[in-house]
Amino acid sequence: MKTELWLIGKNESYLQDGFEMFSKRISRYVSFEIKYFSEQKRGNTPELIKEAESKLILSRLDKRDYLIILDENGKKYSSEKFASMLEKLFSTGNKKIVFLIGGAYGFDTALRERANQSVSLSEMTFSHQIVRLILAEQLYRAFTIIHHEPYHHS
Repeated sequence: MKTELWLIGKNESYLQDGFEMFSKRISRYVSFEIKYFSEQKRGNTPELIKEAESKLILSRLDKRDYLIILDENGKKYSSEKFASMLEKLFSTGNKKIVFLIGGAYGFDTALRERANQSVSLSEMTFSHQIVRLILAEQLYRAFTIIHHEPYHHS
């Protein structure tokens, strides 16, 4: 199954090396693509920016795509349970799994309603830039757990 990570805005240079390293490692297990979307500057309020970003993302999604948004209010998983959830998703007939990390203001209601699932990486709040690196590492960790490889230590 194809797996994509959709990001709003560019990566900060100080995170890029780690992000690229984990992205290459993930590609050993699945077809993995990263798509960048421009930050939306229309309007000057967080609500207008979220709405513009939502419209952009929704216009690019296929109705068969399984959308997982990264959100501080989403479901929390241990690394093992996250791996198990992914393994189950890979056995479904979805066209692809899309992980979406929003912009600085998060997601509007339309995007939240379209999401098949919402995942939180922690009870702590991280910048959307740092979440990219953390998610990439957790995806790689999940694949090593699924394949019983010696990266994750229980």
